[in-house]
Amino acid sequence: MPHIIIKMYPGRSEEQKRKLVDCIAADVADIAKCELKSISIAIEEVPSEEWAEKVYTPHILGNRHLLYKEPGYNPLK
Repeated sequence: MPHIIIKMYPGRSEEQKRKLVDCIAADVADIAKCELKSISIAIEEVPSEEWAEKVYTPHILGNRHLLYKEPGYNPLK
């Protein structure tokens, strides 16, 4: 607990991804009051041309009731 999945466009270096994961894990451990060893984080790179179909529609529109932060964009418009 918890498992975090980050979906983002390709293009970040391994160093950037590691830094992102390290920062998120540290904040989650602090705020959720859990140990770092309890946290797992995956990064899934999704090309921009597939974002609306693979991420926005199923995971954002389809799960609005689960969102704590909604995006300020709509790729379907």
